[in-house]
Amino acid sequence: MTQILIIDDEPQIRRFLTICLSSQGYQVLEAVDALSGLQTAALKSPDLIIMDLGLPDIDGQDLLKALRDFYQGPVIVLSVRSSEKEKVQALDSGCNDYVEKPFGANELLARIRSVLRTFSSIDVPPVNFDDGYLSVDLQSRKVQLNGEEVHLSKKEFELLRALITYPGRILTQQQLLREIWGEYHTKDTHYLRVFIGRLRSKLKDDPTAPRYIETETGVGYRFKSG
Repeated sequence: MTQILIIDDEPQIRRFLTICLSSQGYQVLEAVDALSGLQTAALKSPDLIIMDLGLPDIDGQDLLKALRDFYQGPVIVLSVRSSEKEKVQALDSGCNDYVEKPFGANELLARIRSVLRTFSSIDVPPVNFDDGYLSVDLQSRKVQLNGEEVHLSKKEFELLRALITYPGRILTQQQLLREIWGEYHTKDTHYLRVFIGRLRSKLKDDPTAPRYIETETGVGYRFKSG
């Protein structure tokens, strides 16, 4: 049974999440503050952690960093903090998705399924992606669209490779810039916008209704795998 740890000081949120998650067959653990959350995570090694940022003893951003010292599983932040700065900081600190309060149960369950799917195979990055329309071979670096070869520049392919390697996961602008352009270019977001635009054009991916590359405004991008 998949085990999920909830770290939240609001009893009504914990109660709602416990009912919601238990109804889907998940086993739920609860922690009312950051310290007990860290202890439970260390002792129980849950499959997923859902946590708030506004905790009474330690700020959630610091909790994220402390968790990442030993916890390798997925973390979803559930918070009323909605600023782009908070989202980017949380993602850079190690969370895998960010859901704003108030939230819908169906949306949260979908996000949970997505990160669990990603982490079930994270140690074995895909060699190929093929949905019958777009085909990407990460070893031979060949891309085809509807059977016809698509010519990508080195940077365009590296960008596509980074996104495909973590399907359904938000990669921040800074993460992508650091990985593809290097440490000295983490503020050059215009590079990323230009190359994302070129990549979408070559993949015939409409940014207003994306099939593959989804924008999280002001935060980063995610590859939609289905």
